[in-house]
Amino acid sequence: MGKETDLDAVIRRMTADFLAHNRAAGMLRRALDEIGVGFVPVIDHLTIRTMNIDQRAEEFIALGYGYDETIHYDDWYAKVFRKAGYPALFVDQAYPDDRGKTSIIPRWVEKFGDRVFHHVAVRVEDIEQAILKMKAKGVVFAGEIVGVQGGTLRQIFTAPETIDGQPFSVLELAERHQGYQGFLPPQADSLMRSTMRGM
Repeated sequence: MGKETDLDAVIRRMTADFLAHNRAAGMLRRALDEIGVGFVPVIDHLTIRTMNIDQRAEEFIALGYGYDETIHYDDWYAKVFRKAGYPALFVDQAYPDDRGKTSIIPRWVEKFGDRVFHHVAVRVEDIEQAILKMKAKGVVFAGEIVGVQGGTLRQIFTAPETIDGQPFSVLELAERHQGYQGFLPPQADSLMRSTMRGM
């Protein structure tokens, strides 16, 4: 019971910090609070950028998360950690060798650290409807929906919130079908590139 209580506290603290710095997420939280749902029950996954995945994941492993898979991209990679009943944890970093030289992750981590979420993904039933409703409330999105209509996973990022003129956090909308809980490498890379301005 202690680990779950400690894990809840870590996620609650980091989510509160994310909500304090991301207008789109704050707007969604207020709307969900109005109907009594709250923000946390709709979280699909949590993402942390870091310089050392294994080192940063230690806090979450000590609290019950376990390694699930590694996903590779051109200049960065990610490890996914899972714990039943909690959102998936997606931790990414640039490759430590020459492959990672073009990655935006190190500059982001140097600016903001790795004790904050880069993004939180919330699960939506109909991504087009969610985008329309959020745009009507002034939310701006980066790029287009990634993933095919009728596919297992469709995603989009909001335009980045900025701190000191640098892209900081984004809210992700994720529409999932057929019980798919994983991550699709080409989609994650396209999402990353949709918010690269300024880094």
